[in-house]
Amino acid sequence: MKRKIVSFEQDEEGHWVTNLECGHRQHVRHDPPFRIRPWVPTEAGRQSRIGALLNCKLCDEAIIK
Repeated sequence: MKRKIVSFEQDEEGHWVTNLECGHRQHVRHDPPFRIRPWVPTEAGRQSRIGALLNCKLCDEAIIK
């Protein structure tokens, strides 16, 4: 289910995590060639994604149950 990104924070290992409008959190990584997200490493890039939609896997799982 698509949810809006409301903010970002780093986890205890320094990886970036989104806070989604549904209250769930999700890691986002720029890890070529597997994940291409060049906006993750920079503050400007992350800020440009506030309000963007991201698929929330936890919301998807809740629908399936």
